[in-house]
Amino acid sequence: MSDEVDAVVERVRERVTPGDDERAELQAVADRLTERGEDAIASLPVDAHVVRVGSTARGTWTAGDRDLDLFVCFPPELDREELEEYGLSVGHAVLPAGHEEYAEHPYVKGTVDGYDVDLVPCYDVADAASIQSAVDRTPFHTRYLAERLDETLAADVRVCKQFMKAIGVYGSDLRTEGFSGYLTELLVLEHDGFRPLVEAAAAWTPPVEFDPADHGRESFDDPLVVIDPTDPERNVAAVLSTEQLATFQHYARELAAEPRTDLFEPSESEPVDAETVRAWFERRGTTPVAVRFDAPDLVDDQLWPQLERSLSGVTDALNRRGFDVLRSAAFADETAVLLAELEVAERPAVERHEGPPVHVRDHAEGFYETYADSDATGPYVDGDRYVVERDREFATASAFLRSDALSNVALGTHVASALESEYEVLVGEEVAPLAGEFGVELADYVDPKP
Repeated sequence: MSDEVDAVVERVRERVTPGDDERAELQAVADRLTERGEDAIASLPVDAHVVRVGSTARGTWTAGDRDLDLFVCFPPELDREELEEYGLSVGHAVLPAGHEEYAEHPYVKGTVDGYDVDLVPCYDVADAASIQSAVDRTPFHTRYLAERLDETLAADVRVCKQFMKAIGVYGSDLRTEGFSGYLTELLVLEHDGFRPLVEAAAAWTPPVEFDPADHGRESFDDPLVVIDPTDPERNVAAVLSTEQLATFQHYARELAAEPRTDLFEPSESEPVDAETVRAWFERRGTTPVAVRFDAPDLVDDQLWPQLERSLSGVTDALNRRGFDVLRSAAFADETAVLLAELEVAERPAVERHEGPPVHVRDHAEGFYETYADSDATGPYVDGDRYVVERDREFATASAFLRSDALSNVALGTHVASALESEYEVLVGEEVAPLAGEFGVELADYVDPKP
C-alpha cells in the first residue's frame, strides 16, 4: 500500500481518537457507577465486585461512542437464580431508571449522562474454560487485551473499527453477522496494526485461521477462524458470515487501490419513493412478490434469524415450483416483509412428472396405476421411464403464497405464528408502496453495493 494510505489512516486516527476531556468524562461516569455498584453489593449476603469491560476498559472505543459496560462478578458456587436476583438488584440500584433485558440471563440497561450503560451479572470463574454462562469469559478478554495493546495498537484498533463501521461489517449481532469488537482487536493485535491487517486480508483465501495463543486445537468449519486465546474451544469469528468477510476483503483492496477518507465514513442511502421502485422492476422485466405481516415483538438477535430462515424457506419453495428467484431480501420495522424478485411469475397449467424406470417393476406399476385413470396426460413411456403431464398445483407464485401451502415451508416459529394471524401478498406494482416504510432498504436493494 502507498504512502497515501498512511496519510488517510493518520487523518482518520486523529478523528476517531477520544480527546483528554472525553476520556476524563467517561472515567468519571464509570467511577461513579462502579461506586454505586459496590455500595449495592455491600448490602447483599454474598461477596462480589464490579469490573469495567469492553472497549472503554481496553482504551479502544472511538471518539463519540457512548457505550459503557460494567460486569458484576459473583462467586461461581452461587446458583443461577440467586445470580439473576442479585445481579438485577445491583443493576437497578446503579441504574434506577433502567430497564431489564435478557441475553443468556437478565441484566439491566440504562442511560446515565448520555452514556448507554449495561450492567451485567457474571460468574467470577478461575478461567474461561470454566465458564457457567457465555458472558463469564468477557472479563478474561479485557484482561488479555489490556496486557497486550499499547496506545499505538489501540489507535489502530479504533481506525479498524471505524473502517468496519463505514463499510457495514462491524457488529456481531445476528442481523449484521459481522466483526465483533473483540475479534477486531485480536486481528489488529495479530497483524501488529491496521495497515498490515488490511494488506493481509486483501489476499486471504478462506478458510483463514489464526491461533493467537497457540492452543493447537483442531480447526473450526468457518470462513475465518480466530481461536479465542482465553478459551480454545471457541472461534471468536463464529458469527461472521462469508458475505461480510468478502465485503471486508473487497474494501481492503479498494483502500489500497484508491485511498480516501470516505471509506471510513458511514453513509445511509437516500430513501427511494414508490415510483422509483415501480419503474426499476418494470425496466428489469422481473416480478417482485412480497409477504407482509406484523413484525413479531422480538429483540433483533431473535427476530433476524427467524426472518432469514423464513426467507430461505419461501425462496426455496418458489424455486422448487419453477418461479426462479433472482434475488430476495427481508425487511423489518413495524411490519416485516419477505421479498422475492422472480424471473418467472407464471408457469403453464400443466407440469411434467417423471415416474420410475419401467423395469423397476413394483414402483413402476404403482406409478402407472396411480395415474392410469386420472385426468393427467399419460402415462406414456419416454426413454425407460413412465411420464405423465399433470395439472400444476400452483400456476402463479401469488397463488402459492396465498395458499395454505405457505405454512408448510420452513419458517421461523414466531414468523409462522404471525402468518397464521394475518398477512398480505403483494405482487408486481403492489410492492412499490413498501417504499413508505422501507425506503432506505429498497434503495439498497435497487442499487446494491459490496
